[in-house]
Amino acid sequence: MKRTVAVVTLGCSRNEVDSEELAGRLAADGWSLVDDVELAEVALVNTCGFIESAKKDSIDALLEANSLKGHGTTRAVVAVGCMAERYGNALADALPETDAILGFDDYKDISARLQSIVNGNKHVAHIPRDRRALLPIAPSDRADIRPTEEFTRKRLGNAPWAPLKIASGCDRRCSFCAIPYFRGSFISRRPHEILDEARWLVANGVTELFLVSENTTSYGKDLGDLQLMEKILPEIATIEGVERVRLSYLQPAEMRPTLIQAMIATPKTVPYFDLSFQHTSATVLRRMRRFGDNEKFLHLIHQIRVLSPEAGIRSNFIVGFPGETQDDFDELATFITQAKLDAVGVFGYSDEDNTEALNLGEKVGSDVIAQRIETLSSLADEMVSNRAQARIGEHVRVLIEDSDLQEGRAAHQGPEVDGSTVFVGTDFLVGQYVDAVVIDSMGADLVAKPL
Repeated sequence: MKRTVAVVTLGCSRNEVDSEELAGRLAADGWSLVDDVELAEVALVNTCGFIESAKKDSIDALLEANSLKGHGTTRAVVAVGCMAERYGNALADALPETDAILGFDDYKDISARLQSIVNGNKHVAHIPRDRRALLPIAPSDRADIRPTEEFTRKRLGNAPWAPLKIASGCDRRCSFCAIPYFRGSFISRRPHEILDEARWLVANGVTELFLVSENTTSYGKDLGDLQLMEKILPEIATIEGVERVRLSYLQPAEMRPTLIQAMIATPKTVPYFDLSFQHTSATVLRRMRRFGDNEKFLHLIHQIRVLSPEAGIRSNFIVGFPGETQDDFDELATFITQAKLDAVGVFGYSDEDNTEALNLGEKVGSDVIAQRIETLSSLADEMVSNRAQARIGEHVRVLIEDSDLQEGRAAHQGPEVDGSTVFVGTDFLVGQYVDAVVIDSMGADLVAKPL
């Protein structure tokens, strides 16, 4: 008998891939995917567990879905994703109204799990564990143990771009981040798997491929080739129907000249650098278990813009990390004024379970963190606006994503998190690429005129 399920996705593009993989497995086993949670027998909520605000959004989504039970079609609410994996039985105890908390190990049997839950069977939530222990410590020892699973994915939207997962997990030990704990160690997908999925996405209406992972600069290290990304980019770009290839989440400490040159010189690969700086004070970065400083990061930006002056560069920063002094914060603010970034995300530090920073001393007060967020966000907005204004007169190629608003993205604008480019008085269709010239700016957003 056909069952209906709605997949609700919170968090990043990597979660979007997971949702579409779950949807593919469910559709292959006879489930009907619906967009409206109110019309689904099962609400499958793919949660985010990265930071406090993301966890709150996930809980709110679960509570909203649970409120539908008993008033219509919805019979069960099931949590999956990072928050479900990270907290397992503790989340089940905190949200007893949610029918099941499923971990990553349940994904391969997701259809059977949901069927059992709908049938009224009780699912015992897992006890979270450190998933880094599931793989050998040395990346080279992981090459022959990765499973080869049958490809399953079903698109849950019709946008002309889509995320394409190239790896999962992370080997870095940033003291503020719990992702390696619940996502596990870094493991690259084999090139042929990525290329096959890229072809499938193109066959399903995608022209811009957004390569996603927890650390894209590490791709290939566990396959014995740290320059594998430089080799696979041209292969992806030559797939018929691909118009753009974009990389996400690049570690500054792992950026290498060959990768910078490949991203700029490879046809159809856009010069878009999503660099995870997090801070620029050498003292704070060492406490974060990261590398670099103000001077090194500005030098990296200079290297990129010497080769591609119009390259887009975005980053995120954490303020209020334990031990951050006013001088440290001022150094970060100075960097923001000098770097001329295209997009900036500012986050306040929060204690996270299973992280080293949880037990660090010299905690910064919440009032100080709030003030620093406000100050740096205001400065960042001003600098990003200046960078956008400097693009007036620049030629751009815009992918139309909203025909009603006549809005899309230029090469330097990443999906969902960066600015956009709009046209006035035109009638372009979603999926069109429009060559244009920038004639105005509004904050991070651009106004363009077709050439």
